[in-house]
Amino acid sequence: MNIDAYRRTGQFDGECLCGAVQIRVDGDYVAAIGICHCSLCQKSNGVVWGAFLASAPAVHVTGQIARYASTSFSERTFCPTCGSNLWLRDTDRDEADYEMMPALFPAAAEFPLISEIYTDRAPAYAPLSGDHRRATRAEYEAKNRHVSGGGS
Repeated sequence: MNIDAYRRTGQFDGECLCGAVQIRVDGDYVAAIGICHCSLCQKSNGVVWGAFLASAPAVHVTGQIARYASTSFSERTFCPTCGSNLWLRDTDRDEADYEMMPALFPAAAEFPLISEIYTDRAPAYAPLSGDHRRATRAEYEAKNRHVSGGGS
């Protein structure tokens, strides 16, 4: 599946569980979800981790956020009041896309699943079906930056 087919420009809003953090996407984004089953993402979310991409200039945040440097090149953010995960983002370049948590945005409930990585690390209780790209840990890490052992 070609990610370009899902690129959009528009505006929609989301918020954390308690409403203390408000997020507006106003600009370019990808209206599709990617899933990760690596151990870092599983620990962060408790099951699987899914996100859609939004360009840095499109993301506008109101409210206090907390940051956690989960790798040497990325951070995860969350609401310090309710703990809702907000996004994952590379920290080594200002123009890096935001990997936004779809459940924060009612509009994202319509986005299709288009990719799944670390499929060989997926827990038995969370199988995903459908016609989407899949990659094992070895396949993904052969082509992408990662943390040594982070995908275990």
